[in-house]
Amino acid sequence: MPWLFLIAAVVGLLFTINAFRPVRTNRWFFGQSFFAAWLTTELAGHHLFWQAVLTVFWISVGGLDAWPGYLALAITFVSWIGLTVLLAQGYRAVRQMQDALGDLLPVGPAPRVPWSQVVLPVRMRRKGVTRERDIEFARAGGRVLRLDVYRSEAPATGRRPAILQVHGGGWVIGDKREQGIPLLGHLAVNGWVGFNANYRLSPAATWPDHLIDLKRAIAWIREHADEYDVDPDFIAVTGGSAGGHLTALLALTANDPAYQPGFEEADTSFQAAVPFYGVYDWTNRQGKAHPDMLRLFLEPWVMKAFYADEPEKFHAASPIDQVGADAPPFLVLHGDKDTLAPVEDARLFVERLRAISREPVLYGELQGAHHAFDLFVSTRAKPVIESVERFLTAVHQQAEEGGPEVPEADIEASGWGDADTEVLTP
Repeated sequence: MPWLFLIAAVVGLLFTINAFRPVRTNRWFFGQSFFAAWLTTELAGHHLFWQAVLTVFWISVGGLDAWPGYLALAITFVSWIGLTVLLAQGYRAVRQMQDALGDLLPVGPAPRVPWSQVVLPVRMRRKGVTRERDIEFARAGGRVLRLDVYRSEAPATGRRPAILQVHGGGWVIGDKREQGIPLLGHLAVNGWVGFNANYRLSPAATWPDHLIDLKRAIAWIREHADEYDVDPDFIAVTGGSAGGHLTALLALTANDPAYQPGFEEADTSFQAAVPFYGVYDWTNRQGKAHPDMLRLFLEPWVMKAFYADEPEKFHAASPIDQVGADAPPFLVLHGDKDTLAPVEDARLFVERLRAISREPVLYGELQGAHHAFDLFVSTRAKPVIESVERFLTAVHQQAEEGGPEVPEADIEASGWGDADTEVLTP
């Protein structure tokens, strides 16, 4: 029994170490390392609880009857220290989001994300919110495209702002039922109407089919504004990972007829963008992305073209190369431990936005956070979700009522500076 206790303790410690130092480039362990690090980090409190329960169990069945048991106990204590640090990093997201929003003050009392969702993260649905499922908004490529609508059960007293959620999944997998649910529920409780849309996926779809489908969704929301008591003059877009990439590109290519075949006259602009851990560069100019991303993934699966032959296509698909002065207000969110979408690209994207855009650009970099840190409600995701609502509500109030101005954040306040930033050349 002491030896089994030792094996279990070593496994637990390896998970904790991996959360701090995930594998970044190894082709064979990259994916496993990410999933293990993500779950350990965002559920650090749960891991700590179950390790404590299992330690009591091992001791009760004779785990300390020989020296391996005492070594296992020491290793377990080390793992607990690491998990406590991870848990503390999650709590510090409150301060990090306060720094990101700067002088942006709350626009009034608002419901918060309940702590019960942190304790039971599988409970993603929000009380008092209805979901209308599988509404057809377009047909493309022989496929029916559908979305879900999230609204408060409370009767509408007027036009409500809308938000479109774009799921991630590397442009090849993912579904509207899997991502953005806690955020949409929280926004619905606070007076928003949420739309969670599917789009065509590769390899069946070829870029820019994904972008075109989502522009159809924006146009559909505006066309059906009366049906859902939506303000057609205020739509926001959010999404994570591939959804963050698409969110950013939607914001930067609004009303571009090249991406609106057959609906060139439709208004696909929107008023605020909140990309989570997005991919902002499809050319890997900084060399920080996984070395296989371009050669083994984007080229054959998504673009169906080679960068060496058609670099202009990859630059056109990179939000960092499409930044313009008329970009809407942005709140960019990223974790500094992200191994799937390098944080360095997010920093450079934010700097370029701040240099060119006329609108505010806010940036929240979450210490210790990996990819997909908002997939369920954790100690980190809770303040992030609340801060997103605070940002969007302030932008909406400013647009509608001349309310509190969204501040221009100081780029140096993000804690990384701009000394090493390179000039972008398409």
